[in-house]
Formats: sequence, structure tokens, C-alpha cells
Amino acid sequence: MSLGQLRACGVGRGALERAVGSGRLHRLYRGVYAVGHAHLGREGRRLAAVLACGAGAALSHRSAAAHWGLLDAQSAFIDVTARRGRHGMGRIRLHTARSLAPHDTTTHEGMPITSVARTLLDLAAIVRADRLERALAQAERLELYDHAAIEDVLSRSNGHRGRAALTKATAQDPKLTRSDLEAIFLGLVREAGLPEPQANLPLTALDHQRTDPDFYWPTYRLVVETDGWKDHGTRSAFKRDRREDATLVAAGWRVMRFTYEDLTTEQTTVVQRPRAAAARAA
Repeated sequence: MSLGQLRACGVGRGALERAVGSGRLHRLYRGVYAVGHAHLGREGRRLAAVLACGAGAALSHRSAAAHWGLLDAQSAFIDVTARRGRHGMGRIRLHTARSLAPHDTTTHEGMPITSVARTLLDLAAIVRADRLERALAQAERLELYDHAAIEDVLSRSNGHRGRAALTKATAQDPKLTRSDLEAIFLGLVREAGLPEPQANLPLTALDHQRTDPDFYWPTYRLVVETDGWKDHGTRSAFKRDRREDATLVAAGWRVMRFTYEDLTTEQTTVVQRPRAAAARAA
């Protein structure tokens, strides 16, 4: 809770000092306290960081993208945008923005946060193109994507470092990649001029069994899987993958698998194999 919220509840200075002394309140930042204990979850830490940056502050950038479910949280720092604030507070990465319009921020599940459109604009300035595309595709999947809102925020973003990247990214249908390995493969497909595959969409194979391949081309009845250690490195995952491969092959699909080494050191071969399969199918 912020100091303002505590005062609104009738907690005066003396009562505040006694609560801190007795351990009922724990100071997290200047003017921000945890009630009962200081062991906060991820969302609690984010909210405390926003409260510490004052009225009008909002969770933003990578932290907002993680809260909306657009990207995984990969940083120990919490991104907060405010019109002004104090730098050097704990693990808060402060962004100052005087141009935030009222509809660039909202409250979601109790969290003051930048809107999805504004979050995507801020994200476009700091992440690689494939991660921005991943965030856009995830926004579509979660039914959070609003193209009119994105066009509005772009029209007001002259001088923003993310404007060009977001404009380019929204000019095409985004593909959802769930890993950097998948992003590498999709990039190779595009550089080679191959038709774009479906990405991470359910596919019904033999006996109405649904699989979720990384990529597939319905026209060529071709499936490509990228074998990263995280998702495919266990014994159970190996068995599951081979069962799915057998189901697809029995239904008339061809399955190709590429490892990290394939995608980083044998890129010419990686591109040639789908191209040859497409030629045979044609």
C-alpha cells in the first residue's frame, strides 16, 4: 500500500511508525509498504514499484508485456513509466514520458499499466523484430489485438523509437513463435523466399488426433519441428515426439526435425530440404 492509501484508511504518522516497528507493515520503497510480510509475489512486486513512482505511473515496456501475457518476463528489473520520478529505486527501470495520453494507460487486474497498444509501441523500441512479432501474434491469440488502437498510438508517436518497427511489424500477419529456435527457422524461410508456413496452430491428423507442430504447410503436407533442449530434451518428450511423428506419417504427412546445431551451422541444408519437399509435392 502507498502512504496515501494508508492515510485514506485513517493511518496517521504515529500509527504508521508503530505498525512498522511491530512488523505489521514492511517498507518496500519510500512511501510504499507491504502489509503483514514482505514476501510478495511477482505481481505484488510490480504493483509496489508502480506505487513507488507516484500518481500517474504505470507498468510498461517488458514488464507490461509480461503482465498482459504477450511475452515471458526475462528481466529482474521492473519497467515503470511516469511523468517524473526518482531514479535508482531498487530494481525499478524508470521511463519518463510526458506525452502519455489518458487512454495510453489503464488498470488491469488492479495494476496501473500501459494499454496493449502503447505497450507494443514501447516494446518495439527495445526488442528484436522476432520478439515483437511474437508479442503481436500472442495479442491476437489472446484477443487483445486492436489495430485501430495501434494506428491511433502510432499517429501520436512521432519521435518515438518504436514507431518504425511497430509500423513494419503490423504491415503483415504475425506468426507466433514460442522460442528463439522457431524464430530462427521462420527467418530462414522468409530469407529463402519460401511460402510462409502455419505456425503453432493445431493440426488434426490420423483418427482425428490433434497435434501442435511448430510449423506446417498444408499444401505440401509437410511438418517441421525445431528440437530445442527445453521442450524436447527429456525421455518422455522424445517418446511423445516420435508418437506424433508416426501419427502424421500414417496420415500422409512428411516430418522434418531440425536441431539448434542444424539451424545455426547448416542453414543452407535446412532451407534446401523443405524446398525439395515442396517441389516434389508440386
